[in-house]
Amino acid sequence: MITKVEGFILSTVNYGESSLVINLFTKEYGIIGLMGKGVKSLKNKLHALTQRYTYGFFYIFYKENKLSILKEVDLINPLRHLHEDLFLISYLSYLSDLTNQVFKQSNDSEIYDLFMTTILKMNEGYDPYVLTNILEVKYLKYLGIELRLDCCEECGSKTNIVTIVDGGLVCQNCFRGGSIVSSKTIQMLRLYNLVDIAKITKINFALKDKEAVNLFLEKYYQDYTGLYLKSKDFLTKLKETF
Repeated sequence: MITKVEGFILSTVNYGESSLVINLFTKEYGIIGLMGKGVKSLKNKLHALTQRYTYGFFYIFYKENKLSILKEVDLINPLRHLHEDLFLISYLSYLSDLTNQVFKQSNDSEIYDLFMTTILKMNEGYDPYVLTNILEVKYLKYLGIELRLDCCEECGSKTNIVTIVDGGLVCQNCFRGGSIVSSKTIQMLRLYNLVDIAKITKINFALKDKEAVNLFLEKYYQDYTGLYLKSKDFLTKLKETF
């Protein structure tokens, strides 16, 4: 029986001369493998619809814990704005790789909605720098290292916060040394953690503030997740050229 699923192609792997194994993130089943028979051929009607970062309805013969078979694709959104910009494609590549790793840690259906909402907002022209950091903050929950930003971890104070240690706030009175995290960075991290991505209508932060948040998250991911993604390195180098 053919099953219809909503999904986004995270990556593909060549299979033989004319076929692809498709790594598809679906709303219904999480991340699954699809066999796209003959889709590499330019004459195949599914050729253009089985490229990386395609978002659509996929009609498949679903096989649990095995490669499912792709039969048809209906495009939901061509994501043209993203596909036409190398810079944005680099963000897509990183977020796809990151999402793949996060979902391996926590098979939570919320991850799909967070990911696709972020991608769609990016396609609408909203700041990819900020959207990426927002998603990174929200993904910490599923990696088991969520930031705790309500009050000082030592004494419960909500004032005179000077840094974040092991994911929790530390106030001036309890500070025992180390690096300082600015109040603006903490404020933005709180906002990123709480904001509903789907309801974002405006993003307007100073570049220096965005960079400070990004640097904090890069170090936090490096220190606590153990994830290494080549696509992240490429994106970082690309941003340095702009």
